[in-house]
Amino acid sequence: MYIEMSRISYNLIVMLIDPRLRLRHILTFLEIAQAGSIVAAADHLGVTQPAVSKTLRELEDILGLRLFDRTGRQLRLNAVGRSFQKSAGSAVTTLARAQASIQATGQVDTRLRIGALPTAATRLMPRAAIRFRQTNPHCLVRVSTGPNWLLLSQLREGRLDMVVGRMADADTMDGLNFTQLYTEDVVAVVRADHPLKNRFNATDAQRFPLMLPPPGAVIGALVRSYLRSIAMDHITPAYETVSLAFGRRILLDSDAIWFISRGVIARELAEGSLKALSLNAPMMAGPVGISLRETTHRNSELTAMVTALQQAALNEVYHELPGAAPRP
Repeated sequence: MYIEMSRISYNLIVMLIDPRLRLRHILTFLEIAQAGSIVAAADHLGVTQPAVSKTLRELEDILGLRLFDRTGRQLRLNAVGRSFQKSAGSAVTTLARAQASIQATGQVDTRLRIGALPTAATRLMPRAAIRFRQTNPHCLVRVSTGPNWLLLSQLREGRLDMVVGRMADADTMDGLNFTQLYTEDVVAVVRADHPLKNRFNATDAQRFPLMLPPPGAVIGALVRSYLRSIAMDHITPAYETVSLAFGRRILLDSDAIWFISRGVIARELAEGSLKALSLNAPMMAGPVGISLRETTHRNSELTAMVTALQQAALNEVYHELPGAAPRP
């Protein structure tokens, strides 16, 4: 009876799936959804741009729906596309896990895949991971970093179990929920013996190279709005980065001024190798927290990691990040 029911279920699934639909359609769509353009997706997949365009057209013809809004060469997921990304990504992830489960030979029982923005990856995430490890020694914690939009896209697809970073706009958060850990400001940072004193002065600052977050970074628009408010938006930055390793080296070896989230350089500020200049008005970048899929089942490992992150934010990050206000 069990075998007969399984056969019936399998045959029903086969009947529901359009026979023209192939795995390449799904994988190409997911790559475009993450990359945001045909050009970037083709580069990542190692195929030609016409091939990617053709595969996307085939998929949209099969579904009878458009998955993206097109603006020039940029593609942005529409509501249908976001819904399809969530379901298709989850299906591909399940398939990959099924393959891995029969190939695995290691001793790791479980794993958590976490995406972390630089502001969380430098202090909050490591401290939470160490706490988590104390009670979950057999769970592998795999942490990847990247821009917020990419990490949230991977979360929606099921490639990540959680994202620790900033809350995105309503469209990007569709299908996801957010738990705030603390709020954080953006600071103008220089080396300890920089020619500028402790206050950021727009007139004097124009003599030094600027290092800004890239336009695609969550805090990018905020920083550029601030520079516009003090008539410094005409200055072309010398560098664009949110990387601690790169940014710290530039600051220590030059007179550059870096606008960055305070959490990224919290240790350097505490140690005194870098200093934050006082701004004429604070730049609050907004809440940092945990994003999960709305449909996520919170197993014991996921629940333990959320608790570890909350404890790290309350007991450690709050005390070392001026301007941070933990959630009660």
